[in-house]
Amino acid sequence: MTAKNILYRVCFPDLAGHRIQVSLHIPKPNPQGQELFLPAWIPGSYLIRDFSRQIESLSATSDKKTVAVQKLDSHRWLCAPTNGPLHIEYTVYAWDLSVRSAHVDETHAFFNGTSVFLGVHGQENQPCFVDLQAPKKQKDWRVYTSLPLAPKRTKGAAKRHEFGLYMAPDYDALLDHPVEMGTPQHISFHAHGALHEMVFTGVIPNLDLERIAADAKAICEAQISLFEPDDNRVPFLDSSDRYVFMTMVTGDDYGGLEHRSSTALMASRCDLPTLSQRDQPKTAGYQTFLGLVSHEYFHTWNVKRIKPAAFAPYQYLQPNYTELLWVFEGFTSYYDDLMLLRAKVVSEEQYLSLLAKNIDVVHRTGGRLKQSVTESSFDTWTRFYKQDENSPNALVSYYSKGALVALGLDLYIRQHTQDQRSLDDVMRLLWQRYGRDFYQGKPHGVTEDAIPGLILEATGVDTSDFIQRHAHGRDDVPLQPLLQAQGIELQWQAESPLPSLGVRLKNSPQGLQVATAYEDGAAHHAGISANDIIVALDGLRVNDQASLNKLLAAYTAGDKVELHVFRRDELRSFRAKLGPAPQQTCSLKRLIS
Repeated sequence: MTAKNILYRVCFPDLAGHRIQVSLHIPKPNPQGQELFLPAWIPGSYLIRDFSRQIESLSATSDKKTVAVQKLDSHRWLCAPTNGPLHIEYTVYAWDLSVRSAHVDETHAFFNGTSVFLGVHGQENQPCFVDLQAPKKQKDWRVYTSLPLAPKRTKGAAKRHEFGLYMAPDYDALLDHPVEMGTPQHISFHAHGALHEMVFTGVIPNLDLERIAADAKAICEAQISLFEPDDNRVPFLDSSDRYVFMTMVTGDDYGGLEHRSSTALMASRCDLPTLSQRDQPKTAGYQTFLGLVSHEYFHTWNVKRIKPAAFAPYQYLQPNYTELLWVFEGFTSYYDDLMLLRAKVVSEEQYLSLLAKNIDVVHRTGGRLKQSVTESSFDTWTRFYKQDENSPNALVSYYSKGALVALGLDLYIRQHTQDQRSLDDVMRLLWQRYGRDFYQGKPHGVTEDAIPGLILEATGVDTSDFIQRHAHGRDDVPLQPLLQAQGIELQWQAESPLPSLGVRLKNSPQGLQVATAYEDGAAHHAGISANDIIVALDGLRVNDQASLNKLLAAYTAGDKVELHVFRRDELRSFRAKLGPAPQQTCSLKRLIS
């Protein structure tokens, strides 16, 4: 069967050199010359990443004769015409420890299809077989992926968790099932009858797998019930027989990337629970990890199947512009922590604390007054993923403020329907209309102007003005009165009583470094800039944040101080008028009736 199908053979001949060797068999190449391409970006991470730069060598043969290959641009190649099957050999360098690309060494191999599988132009709708070959010296390695097994009757078909043949119905599906290989810690559970697996790669002593699985199960079941309250239908069975959480554990990393039947996560070792902590309350770090699990799982519905029209289908060689990421990432960022509460893995008090932190993040960003979340969504390709020292002054996150817009919409709908309708009804309508049969029928997505009408249809509430002001416009979401109507009090206070320099600071090998000088803050008006190293205040040495705070304690807002800084290797002096401590820390609490 595979001789008549597109076949990728993936080998690992040089783990120490971090290389993946790929053989691509094309049984019926275009007789005019076969074009090949590698995606320039990966869905879920909206930045052109030029994965093709990691292809070290590429050659083509047909009937054992060399075929000329011309590179057309950064992402495309053209093979000369042939009379028979075309065979491509290429090597991928894989040393990017992230959820987006590929990483190979003697302990494991992880890769996304966007970094490894060349596309066969014109044949993207054809089935794709993948032959995963075990490294010669890693006999105990296993395979963890949601990529479906090749049919049992196929010669070389893999068994679950083993090397051998896997299969995707088309190229788009092939790219949406990352692969982890090695000897990770592993546990599985069933949520509403559907199999879920969790694998953790890295050194993690005494990891409490059972606790993590129990909490993840509760989260998954709560989300399934949200979208399918009648029969708890699981979404990912349209593309796999299981859902796989793949977590790379390091000292201090964090992140996630969603796929149609799996997710790739990165987590800090200290955030995960150990057996010695089994009877102890959840740490803040573990709550953060569970929020990540919840966020990426929610994407199984919202963005992997309910999509903006601009993503149906993906265009892999160019940016896919949409103003709707505030819905697809922002709504997901609202529901991720909310589902922790509904799953009862955090208390209401803990949830309100998580919510307050997100409100803090948004309100400390002056850029929210300059950029709307629709503009942030559209500009993600050039701005959000390329942030610099001025970004807090210029940008707003469609994740964090998008979550506040979602919260505001949810509260607004509840207030105008006496709690008879909510944002849940909107998500279910989106699922029924756009997501439930996305991979069975002709894919179609949400158009750019559809959200107000969908909310009106689902709830009977006209939110067009609200969306115009808070999503298309730059107005802050009026959370205080909306929360008050739900019996929750929002208060603002200063994080510290100290007068403010109006800077974000970070420790560096050179000393206390200015990461951002906030617009209209004391440092900005004095002339202090990002990357300056603060070395003295009024003639007294500054070593770090703690020493600076001790010195600031002697002053009040309005006092003028002399600051000495190094800018590159030049010592400079600035006179700054200290500002008042900003009221930027939010607290939320349930009112006692």
